[in-house]
Amino acid sequence: MANQFQLFKRRRFSAMFFTQFLGAFNDNIFKQALILVLTYTAASQLGMEVSILNNLAAMLFILPYFLFSALAGQIADKFEKSKLTRLIKLLEISIMIIAAVGFVFEWYALLFVALFLMGTQSTFFGPIKYAYLPQAMKEDELVGANGLFQMGTSLAILLGMIIAGVLTQITQPLFWISVTVLIVAAIGYFAARFIPTMPAMQPDLKINWNIITTSMATVRYLYSLPFLFFVILGNSWFWFYGATFLTQTPEFSKVILHGDESVVIFLLTLFSVGVSIGSLLCKSLTKNQVSLRLLPFGIAGLSIFAIDLYFSLSGLNINVNTEALLGISDLWGMSGSWRVFADLFFLGFSGGLYIVPLYASMQAYAPKSHRARIVGANNIFNAIFMVSSAIFSIVVLNALGMTLPQLFLVTGVLNLVFGVFLYLKLNKHIKHAVIQTHDDERNRQD
Repeated sequence: MANQFQLFKRRRFSAMFFTQFLGAFNDNIFKQALILVLTYTAASQLGMEVSILNNLAAMLFILPYFLFSALAGQIADKFEKSKLTRLIKLLEISIMIIAAVGFVFEWYALLFVALFLMGTQSTFFGPIKYAYLPQAMKEDELVGANGLFQMGTSLAILLGMIIAGVLTQITQPLFWISVTVLIVAAIGYFAARFIPTMPAMQPDLKINWNIITTSMATVRYLYSLPFLFFVILGNSWFWFYGATFLTQTPEFSKVILHGDESVVIFLLTLFSVGVSIGSLLCKSLTKNQVSLRLLPFGIAGLSIFAIDLYFSLSGLNINVNTEALLGISDLWGMSGSWRVFADLFFLGFSGGLYIVPLYASMQAYAPKSHRARIVGANNIFNAIFMVSSAIFSIVVLNALGMTLPQLFLVTGVLNLVFGVFLYLKLNKHIKHAVIQTHDDERNRQD
């Protein structure tokens, strides 16, 4: 396919794209709105530290990925995906009704329940959407489809955070947040009704409902497939890396750049647009092939621009004569600020070049009968690495007493070490993965 945007003309792509886009969009409206409410309202009402409430919220959203990802993978392999998606979107509407009641009556315990349920809903949707793509796309469409999905996810996260920020600033914010998340959930269900039927990959599978043994069995199975194991380690490292940078963006915007909320949004936009452009270019740069040839460029860029961000922030000299925070227009003309902006954009761009080949490889080389369970294993590792990112940042910044620029420097150097290790391991095991995939295809045809 000459232009990946032509995929939007295909219902088999566009219906799932908009379903997952609206899901990620709604997740982030709800999460960000809740964090803002906890920060500016609930903390004082409940007499609790803001950091405790926000960390509790982050943990409750990630926890279901630990608990239910392996089970979600089994269900996605056993049942037909379009029907499953519609059921999950109906669940999202129900959860948003609970959230709306929590917001309107300011029942924070109920909002935490809704957050956990929203994380659970996302956990069960993840294996469906990523196992759906290789089933619905032709071989020469898979890289382009993954690029569009990654672009959509990045923009959905950014737009969700922006909309949440806008809604919390208007009159009767809790009412309008509630209305918005309900409307987005309903539109998401409507989009899901257009997803074409996709045959179940393993309809005879007997589901193991024990989440502990299921998770252990899924990880053991993944470990028996070395190439996919290292692909998923690489995927999860991207989430570790991204979380390390994006979590610190509000703080370094305020403390180092002396910027206001608009600067935070601008910096997040630069990163997200960078990821989107890098993701979209993967199709052209790989000539539609599932290939790891872009991975070294992504690894190098993630390290180079992280290290340069350390130097650009360390050399920044912003003279602030008042206590008022600076806006984007104030920073625009200041010496050195453009270098910071460029670093964040190219960090995102490099991330797009890094992550799309890994996601496409995970889908292309996963055994078809176990594809959704492989995605489930990926989500387990993603959650582990994201929690590890928070612990890593706390240790570096608090226990070791380093500055934010030094955290970025350390992360960039670690990325270089990990990236070389990852690329060597993937090159070592890819030939066996290709042979195994061809053997599985021949056996299926026989």
